[in-house]
Amino acid sequence: MAGLLGKKIGMTSVFGQDGKHISCTVLEVGPCVVTQVKTPENDGYEALQLSLGDKKEKNTNKAMLGHLNKAKTTPKRIMKELSGFKDEWKLGDTITIDIFKDDTWVDITGISKGKGFQGVVKRHHFSGVGSRSHGQHDRDRAPGSMGGSSHPSRVLKGMKMGGHTGAKITKIINLRVLKLIPEKNLILVKGAVPGANGSYVIIEK
Repeated sequence: MAGLLGKKIGMTSVFGQDGKHISCTVLEVGPCVVTQVKTPENDGYEALQLSLGDKKEKNTNKAMLGHLNKAKTTPKRIMKELSGFKDEWKLGDTITIDIFKDDTWVDITGISKGKGFQGVVKRHHFSGVGSRSHGQHDRDRAPGSMGGSSHPSRVLKGMKMGGHTGAKITKIINLRVLKLIPEKNLILVKGAVPGANGSYVIIEK
């Protein structure tokens, strides 16, 4: 679906029309520069490549500089393809937050916070094994049995175990737009959004 790139600023709260206290996330959305236009004739599908966030030219390779020079824009930190735009946009055009003015719901994709190596209780919500009221032992947060000893005599693929947690692409659908602040390129959406403050997200209509 059509949308824009943005940055998660942080969380705050507002009061609704009924006086209820609502937790919300503040997103700085766009303006995004169109750095490539995909067409069915050349690429087999329709899409726009959008870019956001300036970065130093010395940290950008020559191939990327040549690609961005076609759109007459500066080096960018993030570039993503989005489809489903109703209006026709050209290379180098700037798309602003105004495309969300008639929308009350959005889907947001981001990279969740990394938690490092975690055990099965935190990673997979295991309850732990054994009683905690009959002396000390080391099985409080242990995973328990991983399979039979005779058959198949191995640990099956996909077994839930401890490991790296978080830092995954996560999409939250149907977040309600509480407020648009076009002059500051800000959107307030109800609830939480994946990722740490300052991380980039994709906001889709």
